[in-house]
Amino acid sequence: MSSDYPLAPWSGHARKSTRAQPAAVTVDASVEPVPTDSAVAPAESAPADRAPLVTKPGICRSARPSTEPAPTEPTPAESAPAESATADRAPTDRAPLVTKPGIFRSASPSTEPIPADRVILHADMDAFYAAVEQRDHPELRGRPVIVGGGQRRGVVATCSYEARRFGVHSAMPGTEARRRCPHGIFVAPRMEVYSAVARQIHSIFAHFTPLVEPLSLDEAFLDVTGSQRLFGSGPQIARQLKEAVLRDTGLTVSVGVAPCKFVAKVASDLEKPDGLVDVGADQIQAFLAPLSVSRLWGAGPVTQQRLLSAGVRTLGDVQQLPLEDLAKILGDRAAHFQRLCNGDDPRPVVPERGVKSVSHETTFGEDLHNRDQCHQILFELSEKVGRRLRRQGLRGRTIHLKLRLGDFSTYTRQVSLHPGEATADDRVIYQHARTLFQALWSGAGIRLLGVGVSDWATAADVRQGNLFETPGVDRDAQILEVMDRLRDRFGSAVVRHAGAASSHRPRTK
Repeated sequence: MSSDYPLAPWSGHARKSTRAQPAAVTVDASVEPVPTDSAVAPAESAPADRAPLVTKPGICRSARPSTEPAPTEPTPAESAPAESATADRAPTDRAPLVTKPGIFRSASPSTEPIPADRVILHADMDAFYAAVEQRDHPELRGRPVIVGGGQRRGVVATCSYEARRFGVHSAMPGTEARRRCPHGIFVAPRMEVYSAVARQIHSIFAHFTPLVEPLSLDEAFLDVTGSQRLFGSGPQIARQLKEAVLRDTGLTVSVGVAPCKFVAKVASDLEKPDGLVDVGADQIQAFLAPLSVSRLWGAGPVTQQRLLSAGVRTLGDVQQLPLEDLAKILGDRAAHFQRLCNGDDPRPVVPERGVKSVSHETTFGEDLHNRDQCHQILFELSEKVGRRLRRQGLRGRTIHLKLRLGDFSTYTRQVSLHPGEATADDRVIYQHARTLFQALWSGAGIRLLGVGVSDWATAADVRQGNLFETPGVDRDAQILEVMDRLRDRFGSAVVRHAGAASSHRPRTK
């Protein structure tokens, strides 16, 4: 048997045999009961001849049809019979209904249904940063861990499920998190560690399919339609993926399985932590109908409040509301949201997203009023951005400045360079960031400063060389390379640009 996809080290557990298998699959479940506000479709909303999507809290049954033959010889870890696998890929000979990810060509309903055999997974790590901390520090296991938010103006990055029981959540001010959870253990983020673990996790994803679309460090979409010959059905692949992540990283991941991205993303969140929810093509509307409009992907607080104020509380309400009435509430986006609520989401999994920008920012413990200190911070931020650009082999043509005042008013400015001047040089980034800062700041207290670079240079963007330079030698780049090597070996403070060190650096969060 030939295939475009390499076998993963653990793929031997998905061998096929000729033994027929029942279609209903009891999939992996959370170790905790499902919250009442996240229950999926009740039994009475499903067809009478089908098993309910949820049989009891924490146990979710597959909603996928059972008309296909099943692969045999189930994996040793399976606690239920294996489900059917399809050998065909989704059709690729028709134009997509989107021009680019997330942008629809038309607000009218799609003219072609999503192929029933398309299988998309949404994999979402469980409380990722906090889980890494609990893994690396056993004394934190079972305790309310809060990552970030330790300083007076700090903000929670994420927290363990033990802390979530107290109402703590990401983006919450640290002071509020401490009020709600007085015994919470605040931990400073270790982004380099989280990034390294994320690379390990995404390499596991890539063993099952090359069609992986990362959304962040801890979540991604996977199109496994063409991988079923090797690994079995969608739920079987999801189960193998969960086992591989747990074995290789000691962490758990929740997975949603569905024919489209929106439904897969919703499904992955319903049985956290360590959940697996499978939704078949014929069960999408029944699955979505009882869920709150807060589950609607892309609907922010303002949009949700508009719906609630109009008496539209569930995705089923959006399904049933006449489009002209929904348009009075949501305007031009009404048709898009109604399509999503009906599971009409033909967006493909796009594996090549790429890095769009590199930036660093810092929030100060006290508002900053000193111009020299501001310049010092801008230099340090520029050094961090430049170093990351060089590590990734990037050069940017647009330099950004972000400035937030003490009253939370936020301003951004940017400057674009000539293509031939694209840069990853700390000093060039700083010079432009400082110029933008000088033109913007009026002396008011500063709460936050940030520097970023975007708009990457292409191979055709070649800098015009200096008449007196040695051909093929960029001495500035050589100096930066040596500095980077020294920092990698001995730490960031071992070598600095002239004038970078200062005894007047303000305290940051």
